[in-house]
Formats: sequence, C-alpha cells, structure tokens
Amino acid sequence: MKSKLLLPVTLALAASAASAHNVLVEAENFQQLGGWVIDQQAMDQMGSPFLLAHGLGVPVADATTTITIPASGKYRVLVRTRDWVAPWKATGAPGKFQVKINGRALRTVFGTEGAAWHWQAGDTVELSAGKATLALHDLTGFDGRCDAILLTTAPTDDFCRNTPELEDAGEFDLVVVGGGMAGCCAAVSAARLGCKVALVHDRPVLGGNNSSESRVGLSGLIHQQPYPRLGDLVDEIGPIGHWNLYEAKRAPDLPRSKRIMAVIEKHPEKKQHNAGPSTNYEDEQKLRVVQAEPNLRLFLSTHAVRAEKTGNRITAVVGRNIVTGREQRFRGQLFADCTGDGCVGSLAGADFRVGREAQSETGESLAPEKADRLMMGVSVQWYAEEAEKPSRFPDCPWALQFNEKIVKPMMRGDWDWETGMNLDSVADIEQIRDHGLRAVFGYWSFMKNRSTWKDTFANRRLVWVAYIGGKRESRRLLGDVILCQQDVDEQRPYPDACVTTTWGLDLHYPHPENSKQFPGQEFRSIAKIKKTKPYPIPYRCLYSRNIENLMMAGRDISVTHVALGTIRVQRTTGMMGEVLGMAASLCTKHNTIPRGVYQSHLDELKSLMQRGVGKQDLP
Repeated sequence: MKSKLLLPVTLALAASAASAHNVLVEAENFQQLGGWVIDQQAMDQMGSPFLLAHGLGVPVADATTTITIPASGKYRVLVRTRDWVAPWKATGAPGKFQVKINGRALRTVFGTEGAAWHWQAGDTVELSAGKATLALHDLTGFDGRCDAILLTTAPTDDFCRNTPELEDAGEFDLVVVGGGMAGCCAAVSAARLGCKVALVHDRPVLGGNNSSESRVGLSGLIHQQPYPRLGDLVDEIGPIGHWNLYEAKRAPDLPRSKRIMAVIEKHPEKKQHNAGPSTNYEDEQKLRVVQAEPNLRLFLSTHAVRAEKTGNRITAVVGRNIVTGREQRFRGQLFADCTGDGCVGSLAGADFRVGREAQSETGESLAPEKADRLMMGVSVQWYAEEAEKPSRFPDCPWALQFNEKIVKPMMRGDWDWETGMNLDSVADIEQIRDHGLRAVFGYWSFMKNRSTWKDTFANRRLVWVAYIGGKRESRRLLGDVILCQQDVDEQRPYPDACVTTTWGLDLHYPHPENSKQFPGQEFRSIAKIKKTKPYPIPYRCLYSRNIENLMMAGRDISVTHVALGTIRVQRTTGMMGEVLGMAASLCTKHNTIPRGVYQSHLDELKSLMQRGVGKQDLP
C-alpha cells in the first residue's frame, strides 16, 4: 500500500542505486487541477486519494504542475493507474489519458491495462536538470484516474518513500469526524454550549449526502414531541435558498421550516429534491454557520486514518489531508463518529455490525431467516437537461448494454439508481461507484445513439452524474441500546428518549426485474416501507458500548439493519447531532463520559433538549 508524502509536490527520493534519481509526484498535489477532481473514497483500500477525469464523455481540461528535475538524464516514466472497467472484462478502456512533460505528450496511453491499481510503465524521456512542467491530458472524459507519477533513472522500480511528519492540531473538548448534517449539527451544538470543538471532514465541502457532490435532499420531520426544539439547528444549517428569503420575511411569526413550506406550496418548482442543480444544496450555508462559531475549528479535506488509544479511551485521531498528504493529530477528551461508515469506531476497535441480523437473533418480522451481508446500496444519481441544439454522446461498449425491452425515457436518475447491495460499501466502494457509472453511461449511450427515442433525446444533454456515491448503510456501531423493529412498532418507552424519527421502516432491495435483466449486475432498487408512528429513540443508541469516550450520530448509530430503515434520513440524523453536542457539553461540565450523562445527568440533558440550541434560544 502506498504511503502519502508531504509537500513540496515533487520529491527526489533515495533510489536503490546511489547514482539514480527519483521524482515522485502525487497527482492530488498538482498545482492546477484543471477539470480533474480529487476522489478519496477508496483511499483506505488503495492507499491514496487520486485524480479522476469525470467529464461525462467530454475530455476534461489538463491538470498541470511544475516539478524539479534533480539532474539531467534519461528518466523512465511510470504512472500508478488502472483500467477501471477491467473487473467486468469489458470491451475497451474508457479511462485513457496521457502525460505531458514540457508540453509534449508521451506516446504511452495510460489507464488501459490492469484491473488493480499498479505502476503502468511509460516512455523513457531525456530531461535536463531544473524546472519542468507536467500535465495530465484526458482523452475521453470517462473517469480516467491517476494516483501518482514516478520519473526515475533507476533500472528497477525499487525506491524508498518518505513518511509524513505528524503535526499537532491541538487539544479539544470534542473532536467530530464527519461533516454531513449529523456532524455539522454536533459540532455547532457543542460549540454553542461552550465546548472547544474540531470538525474534521474528508471532502472540500460540508454536507455529506446533502452536499452538491451527492445531492440527496433532506428527509424526515423535525420539531417533534417530546422535544419540539430539536431541529432548530437542522433548519439553520440545512438548505434555505435565496429564492425564499423574501417570502419567509413576510411570515416572521412561523418557525422557519413552516415558512419554507409555505413558499414551496406557492412555488413547487423550488422544492429541493434528489439529483438537482448544485445550488439547491447550499454548501455555503453550512459553511457560514460552522465558521461563525468561535469555539469551532474546521478541517476540510482531512480523512481520519488512525486512532490512538489508552485502554478503552480514544486519546487522538490522526487525519491526513487529501490534497497535501500532511497528517495532523487531533487530541480530545471526547470523539464523535459522524462519518456514516463508522470510520473512527472501526479504527478504535469499537464493537460494530454489518449486514442483516437473523430473525432468530432479533425477533424482527422484517429480518431474514438467516443472517447475511446484504446492505442497502449506494446511489449514483444523475440528471439531464433539454438543450437548444442537438448534442452527441459517445458509444460506450465498455458500459452496461441496454435494449428496447429494458429502458424507458427519463431525465433524472433518482435514489433508485442504487448499486452494491451485495458488496461491502466500505471495502468495495470504488467498484460500487464505478458500476453505477457504467449503468448511467450505458443507458445514456443507448438512448442517444440506438433507441427508438433517439430523436427525442437529440437535444437532451447529460449535465451531472455523481462521482461521490450516496451511501445508505455500512458499519453500525453498537451502544448500550441497540434499537430494533419492535421498539418502533410497539412504541416501547425509554427513559432517555430523545430524537424523534418520523420516517417509516424503509428498506431497499435489488429490483427483481432489474436483477433478471442484469443478473449479478443490478443497479436499480426498490423500497419496501412499513409505516410507523413517530418514535423517540433512546440516547443510549448514540454512544459506543466499549469505547467509553466515543459517541456517534448518523446512519452509524446503534441499530439493527431493520431499524436503520427509519433513522437514516438526514433531518433525523441532524437532530442526533444536536443531542450529541448537548451531551458533550455535559461531559465537559461534569468531567464524565457519555454513559455518565445517562446515569447521572439525564435530567440536565432533557432540559437542554427542551431548550434547543437554535441561535435565537441561546442566552
């Protein structure tokens, strides 16, 4: 596995031969990314973030940087890359690109071989000592990928790599990892209640699934009994859109969410939905609220890679910047895993579960007879627009192949363009996402070029396809209470009831018809929803049972697979974050752990939940 390196972008490394020279360039360190984007989703598996040429069939602009050649000579060029459709033994290699040195393209075309990440050998070039320019030149727009480039005068590939130095980011009362709705709400809630907070997020924008990168609309109701003030912060952080400010000001007596709904009733075209324009998700609104808190420090583009422990307590989380490769240690008294994947919990050795429990284990009527690894999948959403003039879309022989019997015209791929249910959404995320891309591009190629609707589609243009997958399920960290179906169905009371979930028991499965059409390669899902009444889940689902200073908010809380169906929507997970911040403030105030809040300070937590942490409610 490839270790990451510190700046500067080019590093002359020690070679196996004393007279040899190596220059290693991390692709994500390029000074100008052009049209390439950074993808870190699989860095725990393949060792690194990488650059992705996500151009929807149109080659993207070159990524460029300046390097330093340590000595004149002949340099072999190797590129760490792969042919991303090779796992399916597909025809053709869509992710083709070239490397340019000083403006001249090498003859080798990269991204054309190998299902696994590897060093693909390229040309040997004569280079003079001093500055040189390096560029990645995309040839297809179909998700070519480059992790790193090595220029070496050594006859073999045996070379050393530097290990990043570890910087100290400071000590905090609470370190929140994951900047989706749950993490943003947890960080702001704790900060407003006096905690010193670090919010660590592995993407350049906040919001998680509700960001412009994944584009999943907010679902679930807020402002519910028994704590109707829970949700104030969700409202504050969630997308509002400048289009409704004027109307909202005309009804100042209503809670903000009701004002927004009043606007939507007048202007239904403004309603936020999945797979919409990027402005619908208002990344900047989340950023404004987070950055306004003086007690909160934000660390974007930072992926948690290690957890340090003493006994059963986390003492620090180490994060690696996905652009620079620098590592930072975040020391803390409390840690909140809001990653969705339970990343911090997994690194720290927290108890967790994946897949479906057996009926004999949980007694749930919706559970299968035998336990298995089936998960709800990952959505790769997309949408198109009607343009003023016709446009072309390339043939994609390497994508999924469609015919008239298995397609219908559509302009948007919603939540049900979902794949990876029979895979591991952590370990197999690159393959899962890539299969989603094969489905979208295969559909679009067929509709534009060979279908009976091609005249209708002549002016239709594919505008956006997600390259950050929208996940529903992976690890579930186990707490003192594991919420199950019977709790919700029977409305079982708990003394520490807090966040009220209003979504049904919504479980996704591979679409049976899609499974027949694409056996073993499904990319569409169905949702089976059992209606429920609003139910307040217990606070004890929000902290780890065996790591005493670890809390969690989001889809990785302590629930069964079945119960996950009702708690995983983002307004609900945002309220979990609000409660987490409140509990963290009590841990800090009373020098206790999250379990201690339940044991000794539950009434105080209830008082905070009754008051809320909306800006208007603070002293």
